Amino acid sequence: MLYAIIGEDAPNSLERRLAARPAHLLRAEALVTEGRLVLAGPFPALDTNDPGPAGFTGSLIVAEFESLAAAEAWAAADPYVTAGVFANVRVQPFKRVLP
Repeated sequence: MLYAIIGEDAPNSLERRLAARPAHLLRAEALVTEGRLVLAGPFPALDTNDPGPAGFTGSLIVAEFESLAAAEAWAAADPYVTAGVFANVRVQPFKRVLP
């Protein structure tokens, strides 16, 4: 089943985000390789692809996991969580309708 993982950035976490990004992307790439990633990306703090020092407000990953518990465990081990980038993470089932 698909699950949405929604991380909300902690205040002033841009430097931590940038430092943890390579490890975060490596884990996401593993989902791609396994054919489980539907989409992933950050929420810019400004209405632009490059928000500069304003940074990001969070991120979204939609991927396939065998259970909610497996998705929650994967999210809990993400470098953005362990580095303190995310202040809050929500994991919930996601039903893809389109495309």
